[in-house]
Amino acid sequence: MELEKLTALQLADKIKKHEVSVLDGVKDVFSKIEEKDNRIHAYLDTYKKEAYARAKEVEKGIEDGTYTSPLAGVPIAIKDNICVQGKPTTCASKILEGFVPQYQAEVISRLEKAGMIIIGKTNMDEFAMGSTTETSAYGITRNPWNTEHVPGGSSGGSCAAVAAGEAYLALGSDTGGSIRQPSSYCGVTGMKPTYGTVSRYGLVAYASSLDQIGPIGKDVADCAALLEVIAGHDPKDSTSIDRKDLDFSSEMTDKITGMKFGVPKEYLSEGISPEVKDAFMETLKVLTQMGAIVEFFSVKTMEYMIPAYYIIASAEASSNLERFDGVKYGYRAKEYDGLHDMYKRTRTEGFGEEVKRRIMLGSFVLSSGYYDAYYLKALRTKALIKKEFDQAFGKYDVLLAPAAPYTAPKIGESLKDPMAMYLGDIYTVAVNLCGLPGITVPCGKDSAGLPIGIQMIGDCFMERKILRAAHAYESVRGDFGTPEEGGKRA
Repeated sequence: MELEKLTALQLADKIKKHEVSVLDGVKDVFSKIEEKDNRIHAYLDTYKKEAYARAKEVEKGIEDGTYTSPLAGVPIAIKDNICVQGKPTTCASKILEGFVPQYQAEVISRLEKAGMIIIGKTNMDEFAMGSTTETSAYGITRNPWNTEHVPGGSSGGSCAAVAAGEAYLALGSDTGGSIRQPSSYCGVTGMKPTYGTVSRYGLVAYASSLDQIGPIGKDVADCAALLEVIAGHDPKDSTSIDRKDLDFSSEMTDKITGMKFGVPKEYLSEGISPEVKDAFMETLKVLTQMGAIVEFFSVKTMEYMIPAYYIIASAEASSNLERFDGVKYGYRAKEYDGLHDMYKRTRTEGFGEEVKRRIMLGSFVLSSGYYDAYYLKALRTKALIKKEFDQAFGKYDVLLAPAAPYTAPKIGESLKDPMAMYLGDIYTVAVNLCGLPGITVPCGKDSAGLPIGIQMIGDCFMERKILRAAHAYESVRGDFGTPEEGGKRA
């Protein structure tokens, strides 16, 4: 049986029916990691011994009724900015070298309670700052569809692992599109929930008002099921919301007749690849044929989204990353002259170029004389963007947008021009600025066989609408295929 072709829910169902064992699924994942990961480098660390032992424990727990989740027995990969107790957490940065948390993220506790099996930690852009997974201090990750191209970022390792069959599911974090954009590049499904839906306790912060953990899977149903596992109120997280409407899997229907979809026309005006635009427009036709109503409307604040996002995110990053100074944990410079020189040398040697760039930008916009001119103005702009999206959701159930203006660039291209890399986030950052839910599903391929994704955006707490729309589209689109079937073999 070719287990890698199963979705996470299909694997769990076969485990419950005794058609396969939990250990079979875990062994399949590790066989794919051993076969492919020396080329893809999706993982920074794997837990083979622990996963095998856990598989036997979970098998017994499923039998005696301890684990009843629809995902019990499914292996899952974790982005390396999410703490797992007793396991190194590096955020792909040299400055956290040797850091082993003595606590774990709330989402990890929920995965374990559901009977899921943690396979290992995935590579990422350093401290989630980047769009390609090339800023990692531990080497780049490659796109399974074509290993000469990037997988996107910052959750590129998690998306590449799912795309390559090295994990059935993965967790990522999304600050400005860091789940949705790499999901588009890697041909998988990735979701950013409404801010506060999933606990951030144990997530190493980049920008606290924007970060959100979310699911990555092979299809929409897998993402909905994983979101049900990790969502819910957590008193350890002051931003966590006590929601009651967490039954997301009930929306797995193909009926979207009468649903109203809005498309910001500015998103298709300039900078978008013709092939991405064609795939997007073809998807609009499909949705219309399914009985949905698709209309174009104007978003006047679009030109301010990227500046507002990078000012706010960099300001919060400069504050959050102050704690990494070589005193309590992580890397410390070996040679220094006094305390202040130790701080300076440690941070200079420990942080990569992109992280330093954003810390400096954040420190600048928060400094005396510039705080009002930049940071406060960005917060006001954020409020205007939110107001405009609120007005749009007064008319539409779901908003549609490309997930990225182009398909996955070649390795090395994006880092030559940081400004161009930042502008590549144009379609995703508004979701984080407004705290909205968004999901990316594959909708086509370019002439080189690289995946293209469409993004569906909902109003706050309206995950069920975007899941319903995404699943309905997915059911008509059919099987998207794998890198082995449609790409340059990894």
